[in-house]
Amino acid sequence: MFKAVLFDLDGVITDTANYHFLAWEKLAKQIGITIDRTFNEQLKGVSREESLRRILKHGGLEKTFTTDEFAQMAADKNKNYVEMIQAVSPQDVYPGILSLLKALRRHDIKIALASASKNGPFLLEKMALTQYFDAIADPAKVAESKPAPDIFLAAAAGVNVAIQETIGIEDAAAGIAAIKAAHALPIGVGNADILGADIAIVGNTRELTLDFLTEVWENDNNI
Repeated sequence: MFKAVLFDLDGVITDTANYHFLAWEKLAKQIGITIDRTFNEQLKGVSREESLRRILKHGGLEKTFTTDEFAQMAADKNKNYVEMIQAVSPQDVYPGILSLLKALRRHDIKIALASASKNGPFLLEKMALTQYFDAIADPAKVAESKPAPDIFLAAAAGVNVAIQETIGIEDAAAGIAAIKAAHALPIGVGNADILGADIAIVGNTRELTLDFLTEVWENDNNI
């Protein structure tokens, strides 16, 4: 039986992806770069700094700004984003997630957050979910962002569970790649066209029950 579940945040626990897009769109427009929602797909699951690098490359401006200017742009984006998410509340938790967290708690299965978002602790607090999490991996303290495995390895270490005894839940291709690289068992939220046909996938978070996670785990370990 698995001993811990490592959760991504955006797209798994709640949806702040639109706020991220609007904040990046505003920043990009200020420096003369146009991005759309199709481009935004490649920003999902990756760090703030890596997202900004991809935007600058998209606009052909990757060598235009100094290190200090780059840091200021990243900070400006976050300021815009934080202003937008002040209204997040427990009503924004995706269906089924609270029930799953409670079920994991009842069965003494550890729970950790493995999100690229530096605002993870703030968002969990706004949604009244902090009490369910045994650890929150700090994306500022890992060497590489998703698709590297670092954040999931840090989350597993945070709950003192071997990574091979964990399940990782993600909605982004970069996140699924990170879970695989970490050697945890991936479960995707979304569709196989984006996440791959070789993993267990749910169409929506209502399907993320303890029974479902257990079935996926047992099937994987019986192969």
